[in-house]
Amino acid sequence: HHDEILIFCRIMANDPQKNWYSILGAAPTDDLQELKQKYQRLVLRFHPDKRKPGLSEEEANLHLQRFIDVDQAWKVLSNEDSRRTFDLQLRAQELKQSWPVDACVTLEDMNWDSENECYSYSCRCGGEFQLEKEDAEEEDSVVCCDTCSLSIEVRRSS
Repeated sequence: HHDEILIFCRIMANDPQKNWYSILGAAPTDDLQELKQKYQRLVLRFHPDKRKPGLSEEEANLHLQRFIDVDQAWKVLSNEDSRRTFDLQLRAQELKQSWPVDACVTLEDMNWDSENECYSYSCRCGGEFQLEKEDAEEEDSVVCCDTCSLSIEVRRSS
């Protein structure tokens, strides 16, 4: 059963449209206790059983959706592994938005550097993009050049 939950968390953590922190009104720096308080406050507010009478069906549905999101946010963020995964994705998304991605390459395009155990790719400035072996096994990642401000997106081979 535990595996199922983890898989579920992983799927949900991969939904880039939802920022689980903002759903809880929390910040990535909040500790578990703070997250829990925010979660509990919201759950009480949006729980289907706590619905105020006279709520239109539309509002009731919005509340239910909100309750599901809040519950999901808590599931993802209260688990250390899925929270770490989500934090990494958030960081990658921010990088993508703030760094001009110069090119999109796959691992096959990169050179394996057996001495340093990493993948490398030459930047047009003469510098180099380096991707650690562990990172290459993760999701797609954005790698910054070691000399200029360009970055490339490395996709896992399709």
